[in-house]
Amino acid sequence: MSESIVLGGGCFWCTESVFKNLRGVVSVVPGYAGGHVDNPSYEQVCGKQTGHIEVVKVEFDPEVLDLRTLLQVFFATHDPTTPDRQGADVGPQYASAVFCGSDSQKAVVRDTIDQVQAELGEAVVTKVLDAGPFWQAEAYHHDYYARNPYQGYCQAVISPKLAKFRKQYAELLRT
Repeated sequence: MSESIVLGGGCFWCTESVFKNLRGVVSVVPGYAGGHVDNPSYEQVCGKQTGHIEVVKVEFDPEVLDLRTLLQVFFATHDPTTPDRQGADVGPQYASAVFCGSDSQKAVVRDTIDQVQAELGEAVVTKVLDAGPFWQAEAYHHDYYARNPYQGYCQAVISPKLAKFRKQYAELLRT
């Protein structure tokens, strides 16, 4: 039986690319969560007035990939110490956030954040929120990196992030 969690770690093109490579991940869907506008468009979210964060909904098999390991990858592949920012991507839509579907998920998230803070020696600003409506992103955002590997942003930001991720988590990669 699979489980799902919604993660905001900056640009959803990046986070989708990372999690699609993990063994035990069933699906990764880019979208928007946390805001007050129903079914927002990418342009609305980028306009910074919807309250939404770019996220990915990750469905995973907890018997293959436990939540703590998934979260360790999440925290290692984005900067959880900068509010509303990931590198050159700045704005509330790039906030670090975890939308939890249960109290048990929240407990694991909070415990993992404590561990990450201790390792980093600085505050983690990741928001821990209750799961609410998840709005799927437009079709052209799905599998963006896989379909556009030579696009400028993909080359400059996603490719180096994936190379680092693959090296650091080789034992967790799909075969």
